[in-house]
Amino acid sequence: MLNVFRSRPKYAKVQRTDGEQRREFPDNLWTRCDRCGQMLYNKELEKAMHVCACGHHFRLSAYQRLSMVADEGSFIPFAPVYSVDPLGFPGYGEKLVKAQELTGLDDAVLIGHAQIDGYPVILAIIDFSFIGGSMGSVVGEQLTRGFERALEEQLPVVIFSGGGGGARMHEGIFSLMQMAKTAQAVGRHSRAGLLYISVLTHPTMGGIYASFSSLGDIIMAEPGALIGFAGPRIVEETTKQKLPEGFQTAEFALEHGMVDMIVKRDEMRSTLSRLLRYHVRGEGK
Repeated sequence: MLNVFRSRPKYAKVQRTDGEQRREFPDNLWTRCDRCGQMLYNKELEKAMHVCACGHHFRLSAYQRLSMVADEGSFIPFAPVYSVDPLGFPGYGEKLVKAQELTGLDDAVLIGHAQIDGYPVILAIIDFSFIGGSMGSVVGEQLTRGFERALEEQLPVVIFSGGGGGARMHEGIFSLMQMAKTAQAVGRHSRAGLLYISVLTHPTMGGIYASFSSLGDIIMAEPGALIGFAGPRIVEETTKQKLPEGFQTAEFALEHGMVDMIVKRDEMRSTLSRLLRYHVRGEGK
């Protein structure tokens, strides 16, 4: 019975298929790549912007992404907004608190003023770790305020989407309404002739993909990102058809004209800088 109370092992055991003796890795020092299975030293992985040698792009937190994209010290966050749990969904309040403690965010989006290589923008980053990056009333409201602020100040908008959860089921129709709300905000910003760059990261699905993230003037994606409305398994079960190889990956979307370019993480900041430079009014060079 005493074994029941033993603490969680601090090492991950790895069994080699070639008969080699088991090796143990401290679980806080190493990460296994989901694509190639290689064990990666976390400090080296961080230096590589959380990209494996095989090309697999690991998910990033909103703050990790911010540090890679925005000029240091330039980010000024919007005032926090909190969900009021409009449906009184059982356990939702506790889930929100847990997600806030895990991510350090008020909700699934980090948004504010920032500069990218000196160019001022409204920057928003969806964090998958916050209830799957799903869009509830707070995310929709903050993104709408972002586009309204950008319209008022004549600024471009850059959004990194990574909401595999789509519209947040815990808020029901209030969540679904954010699809139309954010799409209308994008439309007003676009009619003013202002630039919106949408960057799709893994995974961008459901109501997020079906609203603001697919409406960018320029749509970029990270390599291997899953992009679409319903997941491949659901699509296959619904259509009763076998899906083509690589269906709903960024590469498939590029081949079929759904995104404009695929950009590796170490090239993202320079690519954004170049696009912003091209669209600065009066420069055009």
